[in-house]
Amino acid sequence: MAKTKKLYRSSKNRVLFGVCGGLGEYFNLDAVIFRLLFVALLFGGGSGLVIYILFAIIIPPEEEAKK
Repeated sequence: MAKTKKLYRSSKNRVLFGVCGGLGEYFNLDAVIFRLLFVALLFGGGSGLVIYILFAIIIPPEEEAKK
C-alpha cells in the first residue's frame, strides 16, 4: 500500500512559519526554491505575501498533521 503524503508546515526547516520548508518536503525539493518563488511573486505584484500568509493559515503545523 502506498504511503500518502501530507502537506504541513515544517518545524525543522523553517524561517518564518515553515511554509516553504513544508512545501519543499512535500515536493521533495529544496525549500530555497519556494522561498525564491515567493520573493519573486512579492516583487512581481505583491501576491507572494498574500499567498504565503494564506498558506501559513491553511496548512497545519507538522505536529497537528502527524497526529
